Amino acid sequence: MAESAVSHDMPSVYEPSLFGTYSKKIGMWLFLLSDSLTFGALLYAYSYGRISTANWPTPFHSESIVNATIMTAFLLTSSLTMVLAVRASVHGDAKAQRLWLLATMVCGTAFILLHGREWSKLIAEGLTLPMFPAVPGHEAAGEFANVDKLVPQFPATFFTLTGMHMLHVTLGVIYLGVVALRRTFIPILLVLWLAAWLGTPAYSPFHYGAHVLLLAAVVCGIILWLKPKVYDSSDVEVAGLYWHFVDLVWMFIFPLVYLMSAKIL
Repeated sequence: MAESAVSHDMPSVYEPSLFGTYSKKIGMWLFLLSDSLTFGALLYAYSYGRISTANWPTPFHSESIVNATIMTAFLLTSSLTMVLAVRASVHGDAKAQRLWLLATMVCGTAFILLHGREWSKLIAEGLTLPMFPAVPGHEAAGEFANVDKLVPQFPATFFTLTGMHMLHVTLGVIYLGVVALRRTFIPILLVLWLAAWLGTPAYSPFHYGAHVLLLAAVVCGIILWLKPKVYDSSDVEVAGLYWHFVDLVWMFIFPLVYLMSAKIL
């Protein structure tokens, strides 16, 4: 009787989860809420610059629009594969979960490569920022050589907005790689860093941006060696929340930045 009374009077060791869900999911929702404010500010800055500035550049030819449309298709496909990865994790199918996560990573990587190609093309045509290294042989011949002087708001907001999104996609691919492959992904990241560092010219912004992969490899290595774990369905679901957010942001960037700045012949 005494033991029974003690057990009933003992307070609960853990507080009940907020909204009846697990803390990792709540933490990701809070992060995405704060991140949406960042992208909202960037989208507002681009929109305000477009409305308030005369002679707003229209640098996107049909080739750029086709390229951006293909990028969008890859992201939409990645959302589907991410849903299938979450579904496989819920059903305990580890093999299918890994395959769908890898498929999502492939689509995300294709988006990054196409985006990098678009950036390189625009930079070669003269659309650049003062901090970017000069492209040899393109200083005077570029189609947009004077845009950074006449309408500096355009390259500033364009590269900041799309660059921030590209960084989020890159981190998302790394995130999924850690969930899918765990420690095995660290040497893959290092190989990708070397390939990006040695395979891009010194005047390209991606030459220095490749160090994001090196930094990510160091951080992921520290985390995975200090606290190794097998990621369960809740981890995959949380990763899916991040990935769908990144895809959703692009659905605002694509029409606002590309379609509304297309060059109409």
